[in-house]
Amino acid sequence: MTLKLKLIIIFFVIVFLPGCYMFFSAYYACPRSLEQIWSWYNIPIIIFMIAVMIYGSNRIIFTPIKKLREATHNIKDGNLDFEIGKISGDEIGQLFQDFEEMRVRLKINAEEKMVYDHENKELISNISHDLKTPIMAIKGYSEGLLDGVADTSEKMEHYLRTIYNKANEMDRLINELALYSKIDANQIPYNFTPLLATGFFGDCAEELLLDLEAKGMEFIYNNELTDDCRVVVDPEQIRRVINNISNNAVKYNDKNQGTLKMTLKDAGNFIQVEMADNGKGIFKQDLPYIFNRFYRTDTSRNSSSGGSGIGLSIAKKIIEEHGGSIWATSEEGIGTTMYFVIQKHKEELANE
Repeated sequence: MTLKLKLIIIFFVIVFLPGCYMFFSAYYACPRSLEQIWSWYNIPIIIFMIAVMIYGSNRIIFTPIKKLREATHNIKDGNLDFEIGKISGDEIGQLFQDFEEMRVRLKINAEEKMVYDHENKELISNISHDLKTPIMAIKGYSEGLLDGVADTSEKMEHYLRTIYNKANEMDRLINELALYSKIDANQIPYNFTPLLATGFFGDCAEELLLDLEAKGMEFIYNNELTDDCRVVVDPEQIRRVINNISNNAVKYNDKNQGTLKMTLKDAGNFIQVEMADNGKGIFKQDLPYIFNRFYRTDTSRNSSSGGSGIGLSIAKKIIEEHGGSIWATSEEGIGTTMYFVIQKHKEELANE
């Protein structure tokens, strides 16, 4: 029932019914006189009608206004953990519903801001630690050069090589953070290209083989796709995903002979890429969060396993932009397997 109709009914009860009552009282009264209409026995009726008016107005208008006022004070004080509730289906009820939706949206925004602020603090902490380590190394080796500690060509080359490597670490970290900010703001244009999956991932596998051999790890490649299987990807970004997963495998390898196995499988409308290592694995409680921004499983934050903690979140963002998904399984002490799927080319799907 609308507010307008409710007010009409109240007006009818307050004005029309008493008017009818007084009219018939006057008509049948003997003698018919105005004094008799307003005789003492009509007073209770009038009082009753006034009470109805006050109760109706209070219930329909003033009580909701009071609730809205209390709700606005809660919001003004920063309290968003309440429910204003529903009172009716009229215009005021719709106002309550709109107000409740606004409160929920404000609460969601406030919670998102808290998460964002927490992640920013984590980012600052990560950057401070991860930049401090190579900076201290560069400073120490530079002082050694200035003080003449590197008094042989071999020492000097070692010092300069260390400074160069540490500078590269800083450059890599800064570039990774800059890339993530662009991806998060959707500022990176994707250059999607139809490619033969076996050829593209075969090239990626060759690059991984050379890179991992240089780092003392074994690489195994297994392709279970047909030669004509096609995908539409941004080659540069998918390579970035593979490299980020590979870097994690190297970073968390704790075996004398580290291994990374890459397998391509047909998954219906998708191709599935599996990258399995034999590293130290991921704790069960950490596994659901490894793709979150800036999440790091290494609470000790030692330099050998440091990093910004955004490599896997970048991979997740890229795969999702390709219409796919990414996940992981892991066993402590045995290793971790990363999976991601990419949709096949539409023309190929139409032919199947």
